[in-house]
Parts: sequence; structure tokens; C-alpha cells
Amino acid sequence: MKIAVLGTGLMGAPIAANLAAAGHEVRAWNRTRAKAEPLAAQGAVVADSPAQAVEGVEIVLTMLNDGAAVTETMNAAAAALPHNAVWIQASTVGVDAIDDHIALARSLGLDFVDAPVLGSVKPATEGKLVVLASGATELRDRVQPVFDVIGARTMWVGEAGASSRLKLVANSWVLALTAAVGEAVSLAEASGLDPKLFLEAVSGGAMDCAYLQTKGNAIIEREFPPAFTVQNALKDALLVREAAVRAGVELDVAMASGARLNRAVTRGHGDEDMAAAYFASFKD
Repeated sequence: MKIAVLGTGLMGAPIAANLAAAGHEVRAWNRTRAKAEPLAAQGAVVADSPAQAVEGVEIVLTMLNDGAAVTETMNAAAAALPHNAVWIQASTVGVDAIDDHIALARSLGLDFVDAPVLGSVKPATEGKLVVLASGATELRDRVQPVFDVIGARTMWVGEAGASSRLKLVANSWVLALTAAVGEAVSLAEASGLDPKLFLEAVSGGAMDCAYLQTKGNAIIEREFPPAFTVQNALKDALLVREAAVRAGVELDVAMASGARLNRAVTRGHGDEDMAAAYFASFKD
């Protein structure tokens, strides 16, 4: 298949590389071209513009930072978009933006699949993301070859927009876990305890999970290579709040998690892994 991947950051780059390795004809574009350049050695063609990337393709996959970036990029590509292409929107953009993108796809004459993913850099590199897909049933066979390359499994959850809502539900859970891990480790340290005692105490029990052990050890070792940055986690926290307002529910933990992430960003940890929100536990 001929596939344009628009956005080759932490997630888009391994997605594009895996699609090229699977034999698809991939054109990659990124606002900062230097981030896309390494993909040339992995079989992709690096495009100078979104319009150049999408010309003649069957699939357009967007993996960009936010809804505004997606809209801007697709508008920049509009003149060259084939009208029989499918747009796979894989970015996490929130409930308001995904409605805008559904309408934009209609205006551009594109079929649309809403397909945010669960997972960070490691599963993206390994092709083991979980794809949350929603859209017209008749589009499934056209996009499944893409999802089979980038994901370990695909969940179809209804009409376009449903999977973006599900992604925010999952993100609310991840935000809560991240905040809880950071607070538990910081409380242990401030109480004069080796925080590894906490991880050992819950290990293998009902309170344990792989995420706790991974992020807990990262905090203890002060190692924060970005699988998903604090800044991006803050963006997602704001999207969760937006979804909560629309749904009419009070999400106290999500609000508090967003405040912690914001403090970590203001203290200079925005480009580190989201586990670095741990630093929000301490006063300046």
C-alpha cells in the first residue's frame, strides 16, 4: 500500500519505520525535517511538505501533537489529497477536535478512521501498540493491514469518535497511576525509607502492576528517557478535563494529576518522561 505518515516524532517515526519494513511504500513528513530524515535509511521517502507526502497515496496516517497541528497539516495537504484515500487519525486530540476532524474529512472527500493508540515508544518500535479504532464497518478491511503492522491487537469500538473518547478514559487511568507512583515514592523517601521497600512490599500482590514497577524504579534511579513526556501528559490531562466537562462528571484525581504535571513542567521537567512528575511532590 502507499501510505503517508504525517508526524514522525517519538511515536510516528517507529510507526513509519515498521510500515516500510513490512513492504509498504511509505512517505514520511515532519514539521522538523531532521526528525524524519533517519527514516530514509529504513526505506521511507522523506517529503518536503504534507502535500508532497500525500500525493497518490491510499492511506494518510496522522500522528501529531494535538488537534490544531492535525488540522493545520491536513489543510496544507488538501490540494494533493486523493479523494479515494482513507485518513487514519492516530493522534490523541480530544473530544472536541475529533469532531472537527470528522467534519474536515467529509469536506475533503476522505473516508475517516479514528484510531488513537495505547502504548509508548517501546511498543511502537516493536509493533505492539493497541489500536483503538472506530469508523464505518466497510473501511475495516482497507485499514487492517496497517493496524496489523503497528499493533499487537485492534479494538473496534463503534462510530468514528468513540475510540478517541475511550483513549481519554484510558489516559485518565494512566494519569492517576503516574501521580500515585510519584507520590508513594516521594513519601517513602521523605519518611527516611528506601523506596524500593515499597515496591518490594506490594510486589506480586493485588496492589502491584507492571506500570508501578517500571515507573517506580525509573523515579528511584532518576532516569527519565522520554517514552511519553511530562509536557504531552499535561496536554492529555487537559483533554481529559475537556471530556469530563462535556460528559458532566467530576474527575478530582485527573484534575490533581494535571496540576502535578503542570508544576513539573514549570520546574523544567517538561521534556522528560511523565514519571518525572514526581518532582512536583517537593516545594521549591
